[in-house]
Amino acid sequence: MKPLADCKLYTFVDTAYLHGRAPELVAQQLCDGGSDLIQLRAKNSAPEEIRRLAEKILPVTRRADVGFVVNDHLAIAREIGADICHLGQEDFFDAGHRHVEELKIQNSKLKIGLSTHAAAQAQRAAEAGADYIAIGPVFATGTKPTAQPVTLDYVRWAAANVTGPWFAIGGISLQTLPAVLAAGARRICVVSAILKAPDVAKACAEFRRKLD
Repeated sequence: MKPLADCKLYTFVDTAYLHGRAPELVAQQLCDGGSDLIQLRAKNSAPEEIRRLAEKILPVTRRADVGFVVNDHLAIAREIGADICHLGQEDFFDAGHRHVEELKIQNSKLKIGLSTHAAAQAQRAAEAGADYIAIGPVFATGTKPTAQPVTLDYVRWAAANVTGPWFAIGGISLQTLPAVLAAGARRICVVSAILKAPDVAKACAEFRRKLD
């Protein structure tokens, strides 16, 4: 995978939006469309199922030289050789961790990304050595219906204050993307706007063109 600083388009194989599609097929479409990173997100699946899905997706991302991210499940990310594990505030700080190095076994190349929803959380994540941070949800999103939008103000704050790689996430569509870019984002995460499109690869490529 390319360095995180060079990654712009972060997409998802989210089981909530698969609707019977094979995860490896969707992953291939995301790769074909120009994704830099692909996260497996399976909020309601058992660990054994998540491992099975991850093992189907990983060969696809490896062939395409796209980074593969496992959401929430650190042990699975380690065991299958994922590039990144993404963790929420509750999975990291609330679990008693203070620095990402605590999660990296000797010689591990596994990177850790952290979700943040406010400036204080972003500062804490940066101090904890997160390889990247997610800034959001920028807008209301069906992916996290109970989450309060952080608005473009948080994106502007991140653009002015966060020095490491960060991705804007939450309700980003082709319609909202211009405002997100105008607020200073250079990297974005997109879930439903791509996964609900009639042609996943084409939708992905449209985001890619606007980012480039």
